[in-house]
Amino acid sequence: MRVIKRKPLLNFGREHPTTKAGLDHWYRTIKLSSYKSFNALRKTFKTADQIGKFTVFNIGGNKARLIVAIHYNTQMVYIRHILTHEKYNEGKWKE
Repeated sequence: MRVIKRKPLLNFGREHPTTKAGLDHWYRTIKLSSYKSFNALRKTFKTADQIGKFTVFNIGGNKARLIVAIHYNTQMVYIRHILTHEKYNEGKWKE
């Protein structure tokens, strides 16, 4: 799959060093994979959740949440938000 704009991952990892390894692992895994559906993606990312049109990944043992839009037909992943667990729970990203 092709991840559009890796820079937010790198920036968040710099600001929150405990998430850097998890974000890097997610990026390497998703980049080398090809998924036809959310169910196929869940075989690799068992804790991923589908919330509306977004897919939410737990990063670094729940230290952060990565929110993306995945277009399975074009194999494109668009990063929408990377939030600490606390900010994610506020729910403002859903607005």
